[in-house]
Amino acid sequence: MQVCVSVRACLWGSLLCLALVSVFPQPAQGQVSSPRRFRSKVLSQNKLHVSWKEPKGHFESYNVMYTTQPGGEETEVQVSKQEGKLIISTFDPSKEYYFKITAVSGAQESKPLHGKHEAQRSGDETVLPQRREDSGVTNENNELSEAEELFQCTTTANADIVILVDGSWSIGRINFRLVRMFLENLVKAFAVEFDKTRIGLAQYSGDPRIEWHLNAHTTKASVIDAVKNLPYKGGNTLTGLALTYIMENSFKPESGSRAGVPKIGILITDGKSQDDVIPPARSLKEAGIELFAIGVKNADENELKAIASPPQETHVYNVADFSVMSDIVEGLTRTVCERVEQLDKTLKGDTRPPSAPMAPPSDLVTSDITARSFQVTWTHAPGLVEKYRVVYYPASGGQPEEKVVHGTENTVMLNYLNSLTEYQVAVFAVYRSSASEALRGSATTLALPMVNFLELFDMTHSTMRVRWKTAAGASGYMILYAPLTEGDTADEKEVKVADNVSEVELEGLTPDTEYTVTVYALYGEEASDPITNQETTLPLTPARNLRFSDVDHSSARLTWDAASRKVNGYRIMYVKTNGVQTNEVDVGRVTSWLLRNLTSLTEYTVAIFAVYDEGQAEPLTDSFTTKSVPEPLGLRSSDVSTESFRVSWQHAASDVVLYRLTWTAMKGGDTEESLVNGNMNSYLITGLRPSTEYEVTLEAVYRDEAESDTVILTESTAERTTTVATTTSTTAAPRYGVRNLQINEETTFSMQVSWQMTDTRNIRHYRLTYVTSKGDRAEETRTVPTGQSSLLLQPLLSDTEYRVTVTSVYHDGDGPSVTRVGRTLPLSAPRSLRVSEEWYNRFRISWDVPPSPTMGYRVVYQPLSGPGPALETFVGEDVNTMLIVNLLSGTEYSVKVIASYTTGSSEALSGRAKTLYLGVTNLTPYQVRMTSMCAQWQPHRHASSYKVVIESLSSSQKQETKLGGGTTRHCFNNLKANNQYKISVSSQLQDGTEGPAVTVIEKTLPVPTPAPTRPPTTTPLPTIPVAKEVCKAAKADLVFLVDGSWSIGDENFLKIIGFLYSTTGALDRIGPDGTQVAIAQFSDDARTEFKLNSYGNKERLLDAITRISYKGGNTKTGRAIQHVKENIFTVEGGVRRGIPKVLVVLTDGRSQDDVNKVSKEIQLEGYIVFAIGFADADYGELVSIASKPSERHVFFVDDLDAFKKIEEKLVTFVCEAASATCPSVPMSGSTTPGFRMMELFGLMENRYGNVAGVSMVPGTFNTFPCFHLHSNALLAQPTRYIHPEGLPSDYTISLLFRLLPDTPQEPFALWEILNKDNEPLVGVILDNGGKTLTFFNNDYRGEFQTVTFEGPDIKKLFYGSFHKLHIAISKTSARVILDCKLVAEKTISAAGNITTDGLEVLGRMVRSRGNRDNSAPFQLQSFDIVCSTSWAGRDKCCELPALRKEVDCPAMPKACTCTQDSKGPPGPAGPPGGPGIRGARGDRGEPGPVGLVGPVGDTGVAGAQGPPGPQGPSGRTIIGPPGGPGQRGEKGEAGQPGTQGVPGSAGAPGREGQAGPRGLPGKDGPPGRQGPSGTIGTPGAPGAPGSSGPPGKQGELGPPGPAGGKGERGERGDLQSAASVQAIARQVCEQLIQSHMARYNSILNHVPSQPVSIRTVPGPPGEPGRQGSAGPQGEQGPPGRPGFPGTNGENGQPGARGLPGEKGEKGAQGVGVQGPRGPQGAPGATGQGRTGTQGAPGRPGNPGTPGRPGVPGAVGLAGPPGYCDQNSCVGYNVGEGGEVTDRSAVPAVQLPSNTYQNYGEMEEDDPYRYGGGYPSEYYQPNYPAPRPVAPDDPALSLDDVELRSPGIHRSTRSLAEGAVEAEGGRREEKTGLKRRLKRGAKKMPGTN
Repeated sequence: MQVCVSVRACLWGSLLCLALVSVFPQPAQGQVSSPRRFRSKVLSQNKLHVSWKEPKGHFESYNVMYTTQPGGEETEVQVSKQEGKLIISTFDPSKEYYFKITAVSGAQESKPLHGKHEAQRSGDETVLPQRREDSGVTNENNELSEAEELFQCTTTANADIVILVDGSWSIGRINFRLVRMFLENLVKAFAVEFDKTRIGLAQYSGDPRIEWHLNAHTTKASVIDAVKNLPYKGGNTLTGLALTYIMENSFKPESGSRAGVPKIGILITDGKSQDDVIPPARSLKEAGIELFAIGVKNADENELKAIASPPQETHVYNVADFSVMSDIVEGLTRTVCERVEQLDKTLKGDTRPPSAPMAPPSDLVTSDITARSFQVTWTHAPGLVEKYRVVYYPASGGQPEEKVVHGTENTVMLNYLNSLTEYQVAVFAVYRSSASEALRGSATTLALPMVNFLELFDMTHSTMRVRWKTAAGASGYMILYAPLTEGDTADEKEVKVADNVSEVELEGLTPDTEYTVTVYALYGEEASDPITNQETTLPLTPARNLRFSDVDHSSARLTWDAASRKVNGYRIMYVKTNGVQTNEVDVGRVTSWLLRNLTSLTEYTVAIFAVYDEGQAEPLTDSFTTKSVPEPLGLRSSDVSTESFRVSWQHAASDVVLYRLTWTAMKGGDTEESLVNGNMNSYLITGLRPSTEYEVTLEAVYRDEAESDTVILTESTAERTTTVATTTSTTAAPRYGVRNLQINEETTFSMQVSWQMTDTRNIRHYRLTYVTSKGDRAEETRTVPTGQSSLLLQPLLSDTEYRVTVTSVYHDGDGPSVTRVGRTLPLSAPRSLRVSEEWYNRFRISWDVPPSPTMGYRVVYQPLSGPGPALETFVGEDVNTMLIVNLLSGTEYSVKVIASYTTGSSEALSGRAKTLYLGVTNLTPYQVRMTSMCAQWQPHRHASSYKVVIESLSSSQKQETKLGGGTTRHCFNNLKANNQYKISVSSQLQDGTEGPAVTVIEKTLPVPTPAPTRPPTTTPLPTIPVAKEVCKAAKADLVFLVDGSWSIGDENFLKIIGFLYSTTGALDRIGPDGTQVAIAQFSDDARTEFKLNSYGNKERLLDAITRISYKGGNTKTGRAIQHVKENIFTVEGGVRRGIPKVLVVLTDGRSQDDVNKVSKEIQLEGYIVFAIGFADADYGELVSIASKPSERHVFFVDDLDAFKKIEEKLVTFVCEAASATCPSVPMSGSTTPGFRMMELFGLMENRYGNVAGVSMVPGTFNTFPCFHLHSNALLAQPTRYIHPEGLPSDYTISLLFRLLPDTPQEPFALWEILNKDNEPLVGVILDNGGKTLTFFNNDYRGEFQTVTFEGPDIKKLFYGSFHKLHIAISKTSARVILDCKLVAEKTISAAGNITTDGLEVLGRMVRSRGNRDNSAPFQLQSFDIVCSTSWAGRDKCCELPALRKEVDCPAMPKACTCTQDSKGPPGPAGPPGGPGIRGARGDRGEPGPVGLVGPVGDTGVAGAQGPPGPQGPSGRTIIGPPGGPGQRGEKGEAGQPGTQGVPGSAGAPGREGQAGPRGLPGKDGPPGRQGPSGTIGTPGAPGAPGSSGPPGKQGELGPPGPAGGKGERGERGDLQSAASVQAIARQVCEQLIQSHMARYNSILNHVPSQPVSIRTVPGPPGEPGRQGSAGPQGEQGPPGRPGFPGTNGENGQPGARGLPGEKGEKGAQGVGVQGPRGPQGAPGATGQGRTGTQGAPGRPGNPGTPGRPGVPGAVGLAGPPGYCDQNSCVGYNVGEGGEVTDRSAVPAVQLPSNTYQNYGEMEEDDPYRYGGGYPSEYYQPNYPAPRPVAPDDPALSLDDVELRSPGIHRSTRSLAEGAVEAEGGRREEKTGLKRRLKRGAKKMPGTN
């Protein structure tokens, strides 16, 4: 059976039209497969491109035949297999081309592929349906003219046709193009004109819309054009709503609908409706509208049948795919045309039925349905039936098949069907002369059984095993597997196995690659639905632990740990780090390898690759540096004669290629050279002159052309002496000169001369002469004994060349002289003067030492911007850094460093440096009075104390006091009136450093006219307490609720006032920028003493506390707490959003009303409540009032005298609560630190109306409000308002939300934080298209990082239901918990903090730009950020109906429950009650408080208060009537700190700067203290509580009667009536919930569309985060500072200078004091030296022998710069075990009083964070004490350069090098000098 499926698809924007050839069964054995997919494309006016797809199987070439019409010219072309296409160069666009293409293999030829190219306009491209011949079809008429295929409705009847098109997301844009083609063919079948057939169209998804009405178009061309331009809508599938819509809008006269005309509705849909379709379909049919239903792909057939008009056989169409919709066009248009004609006749009254045909059979039944067959049975038709004809075909389109059975049979089995296919069946009764109408029915075959339980296991690098459960009846299985990459489809591989195989191993996989594996069960040529799984192969294991050893100049040994047993070997790649040529070697399965033939003094980077069959693993890399090439050793001479001598040496290394040997006569002559083979180590130099000194140099030359250092030897040939006599001739003994004369150990004033002795027996002594080469000095001569072979020449001129000659002196004359030239070193100046560690009284200078050895350095410094002498000090030659102390603060200094040599001093290395300013600012007087005045100032951030002095300018009166570093004001008393005073304030550091005094002059007021004598003040002004350290970062709204009942008493109430005074005094800043304080007093009712916004400074606040009067009354604590909530914690009362709300309740007894309910409410709303009880207070009641945990929030003392015991702890806990980054918020019945984001965005029941773009809808339960954020919402709030201190390091983002049908497919941010440039800093992104969840932030390095989560669990978020999402962010990971179940976890780096200058936004589209931001619509029920990563584990998901467990969850808001706490609405007032039973007599009242003195008034009416108390103590009444109000007197003579004024505006703290460049030398100071975690600032606070409906007060007793004694508590109301009311309420609630759920269930689903990639634009680096523990040591800086010098040594006789040791490797950054001076070298032999000149004063002792430190550690992570604010160290859970063990190391540092970080400024780096700076030894350096510099000293010339520290504010500037280059001399001499300076010429073994 042939199955033909024609697919016509036009690709938009392209010229290509593609026709897909039908899929046929595989050809039989030996046949040639046919080509597929004919395509044609017009290239130009005369060129046509024809192509096709290669057939499967073997073939050799193609045969192409094409014919043109008109004309009939036939052309045949042979095309090669490789070419696979044909270009017709004689193309005529006006003709039609017919093609027949076959594949040829030998003598065999495939069935032809037919194609047609229609005549058309240039540039168009056409592909028409093609088909291949079937063996059962002999007709080869391939005319494919579309005009002949399409049916045309020729009826004269008119019709109104409305087409309703599904435009939901599930269609897709590609398929929607096919829908347009279908509609175009449908329209073409009808005669569309205004007075004929009219066609309208509507499109629907979530909401329908009219695309055009029936009267919109009057021609067919116009309608077709509208179809072609039909836009794709997208959305959900609400078919019922769309049917109602066209009923109400399309079939109306105003829309073009005509009376008396047949009305047709055609529905096209691809899925099941999300709402009810039956009622609207019934309404349409009852209105006379005939409905046709066309379903595609996933449409519900039962739903289609319910919509369509009868009969269903002709009105319901269901096709398998959009590509085959064209197959039903003809049948549909015929049926519609016929129905229009019939309906027209019906409407016109022609109802005569057609002549009745022969009766058909009846009762069609299908049974025994399988995947490949089913049985058809029917009831016989009446009459004589000869046979039955059974016709069946796929409902989706296809070739009809038929079976014929005898008329006596009524059943037939239909076989060889396709699986999962609906078949239409028609049974005709065939009579002798005619056939009956068809008995129609349908049946759907079953799906082929598919594979189950697909499992992927045993993954290796290149294999994985696949296992599945077999499917019944399968003939085999096909496994497809491919990597999950966007690679070529050729990467997909296929494996077929037999039916008895259920496990295979896939081989040849790529390591570390995710594969998708799909398994099909095969049933002959058909395959079942697939089952798919994914798994990732293992990565290749790399080598580990690369090490280097035996590194020399040309080789190095590499060693590493083995990777895996499966490794085939290793590949070593190495390259010069600065080079480009890579060397590679494969070394097999070894773990050690020697690299050879390397270049000396070169850094190499090495990579080790483990090589496997599958490829190579990730490389293991490291680097090393080769050493310098060695020079020859032991150069010596021998076999000296008059004309030659032999030189010998030891080989430098095995890879020496040759030696370059040169020799030159010292007295002039040519230089001769010889190249000696590298395997030789001696050479005989011949052809020399007798008695001549020669200099011999030897260099080793290596394979890489590197040359070693030069080794030098001097040797003299023997003297030839002949004596001539008269009778005989005698040859005298020869005289020899010295050998190997060398000059080394040059200094600026000396040089060492050494030689080898030759003939020691006959030489008397040696004569050494030396003179400057220029001859400008007299020659000097020294005599050296025979046994001595060296001499130290000194003193010499610096930077001067000397010629030195040594002559052997014999008894009978002089031997040969040997001469050498040497040069003393110049007086080089130090270089690169740098300044660092600037402080208020010191800074450090560092310099690079000169190449010449010095005696030390003279350091001269002088203030430039202030008074002070120039000072100088000396340091030793081993010191290159110095801490200059005892400087003036804020002063610029000129600094010069001069190198001291024995022969003089170098030029000065100059620069300028400036100390930090240690002075207060904004010093101003205030409250100036006659005998007192106050001063206030802006504090200095590092001051630990202030010295404040006031002195009279006209007398000797002077006052001085020392204040703490947190003080910003002070008042002076006992001053003289009308006197001028000078107030001076000096800042002091902890080490005693004092800054300059800042002064201001002010005059006291004159003595006024004497006023009447006033009584003395009995109560002195209290001293303003100093703020406690823990409270300096506090920022809260703090309310004290004080018990003022009778049981307190006057005396105790004064103690309470004192407690309030000292507790409030411990706070730092009072007012809007700090802590606001309110106090209320309660008894029977509550009285607000003052509100939160009443006082803006501490002085006025404390003064107001002292004026609080005692109230008296009963104890109604519950009513008082309600008063505080409703009257003080309000906007009018001064409460601030985002600031912790703290309530402190003080009481001495049990409350006489209910406190539990209001306490619970206030705690759940996020208030932090402390309860303090004393005397008879009920501890259980205190626990109910206070927040949890009780041990932190409940305090109890026996009496008020014990307040001091708890005051410190209470203040600490209150201030910590007020300083926390995260406020306490209610969460699931308890309080937790966090942020209620819904409140902060205004998403509350009582506030959302003011938010644009937001509406409130029911949530998961009716009682939970949910907010619909529409596409125009784009909710945004300033970050500084929500998170003023940024985000904590660990937190959980908790969201309860759902996506909507109109939520876009593009990615959007549920929540994100943007900086001021709209760049994202942190947030959560949902990609509705790609079904992924992404979290992003900036890590502690400022680098943008993202983690994306995907998978089946994540996809649940996108299906339209509510989900509870937790994202727990820690320093190491991000975990996703969905619906209280952990679904994913990924590793991230610790986050940096955020800036607060931007916005926080909800729903922002990722692709938003600038001002064109738009948001995605979704529904949000709850959004919290909890300052803990464990919250998700504690959350019970009580908001989700499927997960809610009543026993574990708190009651729902406004729940209809019958708990004891539930109260209904207030009942009607009862009749007035009778007088109650008289209560017991109350205790005697305490004396009332003394009122303020005022004028005597009339006697008032006695109050209703109880019986008067006993007589109070006397002495408080002022005798006599008071006088008239006079001028306010001065404050009493109260000393100590006066009243506090308004603090000056604090400078905003700068943000922490970025990491500076490389650090300063070594471990000079102690390790830096941990930096701040960002200034703790204003946490977000819950907004005002939402309205909770009318308060249901329980019915109390009637209105109170006349005041009397306290009555008994009223009895509780009748519970039975309350229970009945609650039962009714519960029923109502349940009905509401059920109706609500039924209403909203229909729109819960959401169908996804194609994925869209996420934009991941990295944001800028965030601010540095909180500093963690100290990282590893940073990259090594310059050499560490040496220890401090020892005491000055005594000047001794200058001996011969010992040989210098080879310079050690760079020392570790040492810490500690100077080591003892090294032992002095052994004195040289006494020579003809002279006593050395006086050395530089007290040269410090030499340091200990420099150690050889290890390799510098890796570069550590940059710590946050800036000073440390320990006020910000109040982190999370502070005070619960986090004690600082070393409090001495934490100074009290006063910071600018600004809670918000100012990210616009930068702060200076403070290197002295610990203990005020360096350890004490740095403050008393052991350098020689500075001494004044003479005024005429040339070092005072001001030619210096300004120096700055490297860091945030300063850029490093090095001075110009001051070294003096040697002048003159040949290049060779300079080179020789350089070599000697580096290594020194090697001394040859000689005679000593």
